[in-house]
Formats: sequence, structure tokens, C-alpha cells
Amino acid sequence: MNVLVWLKRDLRTHDHPALTLAAGLGPVLPVFIVEPSVWSGPDASARQWAFVAESLGDLRDELASRQLPLVIRVGEAVEVLDRLTRRHHIARIVSHEETGNLSTYARDRAVAAWAKGAGIPWTELPQCGVTRRLPDRDGWAARRDGFMALPALPVPAATAIPGVEPGQIPTARSLKLAAAPCPHRQLGGRQRGLDLLDSFLLKRGEPYRSAMSSPLSAERACSRLSPHLAWGTLSLREVVQATSARQSNRPGGRWGGSFSSFQSRLAWRDHFMQKLEDQPSIEIRDLHPLAILRPRDSDAARLTAWRNGETGLPFLDACLRYLAATGWLNFRMRAMVTSVASYHLWLDWRVTGQHLARQFTDYEPGIHWPQVQMQSGTTGINIPRIYNPVKQGQDQDPAGTFTRRWLPELAPVPDAFLHEPWKWPEARRLLGYRYPEPIVDVAAAARAARDAIWTARKAPGFAGTAAQIVQRHASRADPRFVNDRTPRRKGPTAQLTLDL
Repeated sequence: MNVLVWLKRDLRTHDHPALTLAAGLGPVLPVFIVEPSVWSGPDASARQWAFVAESLGDLRDELASRQLPLVIRVGEAVEVLDRLTRRHHIARIVSHEETGNLSTYARDRAVAAWAKGAGIPWTELPQCGVTRRLPDRDGWAARRDGFMALPALPVPAATAIPGVEPGQIPTARSLKLAAAPCPHRQLGGRQRGLDLLDSFLLKRGEPYRSAMSSPLSAERACSRLSPHLAWGTLSLREVVQATSARQSNRPGGRWGGSFSSFQSRLAWRDHFMQKLEDQPSIEIRDLHPLAILRPRDSDAARLTAWRNGETGLPFLDACLRYLAATGWLNFRMRAMVTSVASYHLWLDWRVTGQHLARQFTDYEPGIHWPQVQMQSGTTGINIPRIYNPVKQGQDQDPAGTFTRRWLPELAPVPDAFLHEPWKWPEARRLLGYRYPEPIVDVAAAARAARDAIWTARKAPGFAGTAAQIVQRHASRADPRFVNDRTPRRKGPTAQLTLDL
């Protein structure tokens, strides 16, 4: 029986349930389909494709060493699969389940209909803790942990289907992706992911818990595995188990706390992906329809200033420029740039979310869209957190090192005024010329947003809808997920962190 393995966000051979199953059924044809409809979407970018192309090259070399070709085709999935199955007498298709965006969700539904009509069984297997067709969250955490405890799968011995033209890895230009210069982008490929995992667990990760919040220290102290998990050059189970092995050897001190925090973030990853799996419309519709009423047509001037890192709020602008140059940002700063866009600038989260998706090399729809909604106050079940970009700069970059690196035009500003240059007595020499004046009054904008949020939460029917959302999406009694439920009392709570 000839078996086609359809690769998506699983660009590896290790701990690969789909490849393992296929190898036990008969000769295998590993295929990656470059879909124009997916890569022309508003959340796709050349920097993402560059990472994927490097990972495909690495995977092609790995498969070749095992006498297997990696077949790459450009085209829509149904058309490509139809041609390949006919030409190479494919009797079965195996892939992993994908929690993607609405485009890939529609694509999978189309493939399922085609496969049924063609009489070709298509088997989808889980590769992480997400459960398909989940009725509710009861027992979800235990099932997820059970999956992570299963032994990671070795690379299977597989036989190739002969006579297949491998095809070329296309360029971003050939895919008509807009140029997206990213000079400090992380590079793709499994070996780079393994190197990052080793260096994090052996050296870099010791201060993780305390260093993850500042972009200055998080760049090194965070694992930086997020793009490798997003595109599957490493499996989440590999990372969980490697971390567990190190925990058993270094249980105490800073290492112990950092490993515990890291494992919690890995669990949060599956938890948020489960939300999009259960409700794909989270990508485009407010989770709570009464949560907040922002205009769908965002203020063009504010949106442009935010995108370009030219809002006149230095620390915010520095984070946005850093993201543009690196394709990555630590979680607290992701939350802040979304919060300021949604609250202070009152921009539609769908528009700002699409921009951030394109900027992130590690864009994972299942994490991104639930998080964008959470930080924009539209879930209805989380306490809204309105980040103050001035205070965040003072807290996370007190010496101004990060801000000055990415905003060299602020060089003349004394340290005492760096995060609020409009208070500098000599501000007229700079603002409006070399650097913009702030586009909003931070305190006034926050007050207006807070008033709008709590007014909406007092509306008839709000609480009942929130309770339904909790039943469907919130985690149950698990200490790792204490923030993701309707608050029982007023007051500050610890904010979720997911710095991968």
C-alpha cells in the first residue's frame, strides 16, 4: 500500500506520529504543499516563508540520508493531492491534525470532502495536547499531560515510492510575497532548534523566570524555541520531556523555578491552541459579542504610526521596531503592544492582529488569536489589563539601554526624560522634527478605555454569555491555568506569561 504523508507544521522526522504510522503501512511519499491561497493571506509574510524554506531544506537533507525524497509542490491542496494520488497509486493519506487559521480550516474541509469522494482514507493524528471535537474542558489537562508522558517516537525505517520528482523549494519572490526585511531573524532547521534547546536547558535558562519580562534580558533568557514549535522542526513532546529530564537533575535553586515556569508555558501553549480548535471564529469575531464596541474602521493615522513604531511613546516604539528587525518579541511586550493598540489607540484588534501575525516568524494561529483577544479585552472572561507603555519602559528598561538602541534619534534626551521626552524642557528641539510627539495622552486614553470596558460589562446578558464562554473555553481546577477563568473578586491578578 503506497501512503502519502502530508506535511504541514511538522517539519521533522523525530517524534512524528504520522510518519511512523505511514512507515508501517507501506512505501511512503512525504509531501509538503506550498499553497498560494494560504501564503497570500493577510497573516502570511516573507519572513515566515524564509524560516519554512530553511526548515524544508534541512528536512530534505535528513530524509535523503534515509533514502526518502521530500516532495514539494506548489498549488492548492486538493489539486496537488489528486494529481499525486493518481500518478503514484496512493491508497492512503496520513497527516497530523492542524489547528490553523480559517483558510487552512476551510482547506482541510475541502480535502476531507475530496478524499471521501475519491475513496482514499485520510488519517489525521494528534501531535500535541490539542484534542479535536472536544465537547468541553473537563479532564482536558489530564489528557494533555498523558499525551506528553508517552514515549517520544524514534525515526521510523521507511521505504520510498520510486520515480518521484522532488520539486524545488520556491522563493518568496516566486510566491509573490511582499519584501519583509528582517536582518536579525531566527534561522530555520531542526539542528538549530536542538541547539537552542540544549543551550537553554544547560546554560541560558537559569534566570528564565526573572528575566523573561524585559526585552533586554528575554532575548537570551527565553528558550527562543517558538518558531521551531510553530513549524514543527521540534515536537512539543520532545521539549517537554527534555525539560523534565533536566528538572530531575537540577531540581532546586533558580533552575528549579525556571524549569517549572517553562513547563507551565508549554502547557499554556496547548491550552490556547485548544481555544482556536474549539472555536475557529476567534480569528475574526469577538469571543464575547458584548465585550467592547470598537469601530471596525481603525484610525488610519494611528494605525500607521503604531505599525511603524512612530507613536511618540518611546518604549512602545522601540518594541515595535525591534519586532520588525527580529521577527520576535517576548510575551509581556507582545501583550503591551497589543494592549496599547486596542485600548489607548482604540484600534480594531483584527487589523493590528494581522500586522503582528505577519511580523512574527513564530506565528502560531492557535496562540496568536486567543492572545490578541485576551489582551484586547474581548474575551469577557479575563480581567482586562491596560498596559501603561511609560511605566513598562521604566520597569523593564530602567537604564534606557533597549530604548536607545532602537530609537537612536532620542540620543539627546537625558535619561530622566527618556520614557517621557515630552516632559524634557528642551523637547521642542526634538519632538515633531526628529521624533514625533505622542499621538495620545496615555493617562486620558486609558481612563476612557477603562470606562468603556466596564460599562460594557454591566450590560444585560453580559454575565450569562461570559458563563457560557467559561464552560466552553476556560480550564478547570489546575494551578497552571488560574488566570483563565472569570474572576471571583475585584483587584489585580497575576498576568499570564507565555515567553517561549
